[in-house]
Amino acid sequence: MIRAGIIGGTGYTGAELVRLLSFHPEVEISCITSRQYSGQIFSSLYPGLRTIADIEIEKFSPEETVDKCDIIFTALPHKIPMEIIPEFLEANVKVIDLSADFRFKSQKAYEEYYCVHKAPEYLDKAVYGLSEINYNEIKNASLVGNPGCYPTCSLLGILPLVKAGKINCKDIVIDAKSGVSGAGRGLSIGTHFCEVDEGFKAYKVMSHRHRPEIEEKIEEISGFKAEVCFTPHLIPVVRGMLSTIYLKTDKSVSESELRKILFDFYKDSRFVRILPEGEFPNINDVAGTNFCDIGLKLDFDSGRLVLVSVIDNLVKGASGQAVQNMNLMFGLDESLGLLIPPRPV
Repeated sequence: MIRAGIIGGTGYTGAELVRLLSFHPEVEISCITSRQYSGQIFSSLYPGLRTIADIEIEKFSPEETVDKCDIIFTALPHKIPMEIIPEFLEANVKVIDLSADFRFKSQKAYEEYYCVHKAPEYLDKAVYGLSEINYNEIKNASLVGNPGCYPTCSLLGILPLVKAGKINCKDIVIDAKSGVSGAGRGLSIGTHFCEVDEGFKAYKVMSHRHRPEIEEKIEEISGFKAEVCFTPHLIPVVRGMLSTIYLKTDKSVSESELRKILFDFYKDSRFVRILPEGEFPNINDVAGTNFCDIGLKLDFDSGRLVLVSVIDNLVKGASGQAVQNMNLMFGLDESLGLLIPPRPV
């Protein structure tokens, strides 16, 4: 059995990890840590997991955690993981970091949007955990920087077309919407029920930290500077993320060719579903699952392609993809523990 530890296990992504790993046939949750809730039983915080995750939450101790774990998931705010992960790696424990600390290759880009990086020597060693794109690299990784939810939803549609050389990397527009759980469990006026219910608003316009993450990954594959106009929105639902992506293509390419590029790229991928012509995805169809559904339509006259991509922001956008990456790192079937069907209604 794989012994898995979850550092910061009481936030939404940590709790989602507990939910998924509790039903994984090859995993034992060996520890859950929380500074705020140490000594309490996990299921007392999330009663839906009563009898499933009746695990005592521990105070974090690096030495004790390393001794108990084969892999550690750090579900913590940025800045904290970079201070503790080197010690895990030196003890030959694999790590999947769900913060932004190891998503970037560029120290400059990270520091421009986050803070001074205290472990920059590990940036080149970390593998960006977009499972379907970096499949082989993740298999051999000791440290995976799990992608952000918006980048996952957007890049799964964009990158196969970038690899095929079919889009203009200097003209990418992403109009994205997320459920409120993406803001985390911490209290904030902007995510109170009365502030969100029946509302719909853009936020962090032209300043969201996921834009440079998206641009860096496009540039790594294309070799060209990417220019992305990214606008996130908050919608009054708990789960779900939808990205409408506008791409400029070569006018010589047809919609059927573009769909075939995506279909062929993902033909062996268990969790990315390319929809038939004329169909577009709904967040309800992926809620609670690790699936990403993608639909597309090409305006042939203008050469403008519209991609619509949906995920569950807590699963494929965070904890589910982390479990998928863990499966790859330990040589397991990538879908193990993740084949949860969506709710029919």
